[in-house]
Amino acid sequence: MSKSTDERGRLYLPKDVRDRFGEEYRVVELPDYVALFPVADDPLAAVEEAVGDELEAKGVDELQEEARRKGHNEIARER
Repeated sequence: MSKSTDERGRLYLPKDVRDRFGEEYRVVELPDYVALFPVADDPLAAVEEAVGDELEAKGVDELQEEARRKGHNEIARER
């Protein structure tokens, strides 16, 4: 899907996209592009639904370290 901004820099998403993903998005700037990620009404519930029981056996420090490592790897691949 291709969209352009208006003279004030606003981006309009089609109704079917808003109906499917919601009205609130996080804008993420990456080295080569910008991405929109929908913000869940209950972010914690969305994460729990997405990962299931995967988080139960891990501590916060371990999860943070894993997230940082994966983020750094992803950024390195993008460059």
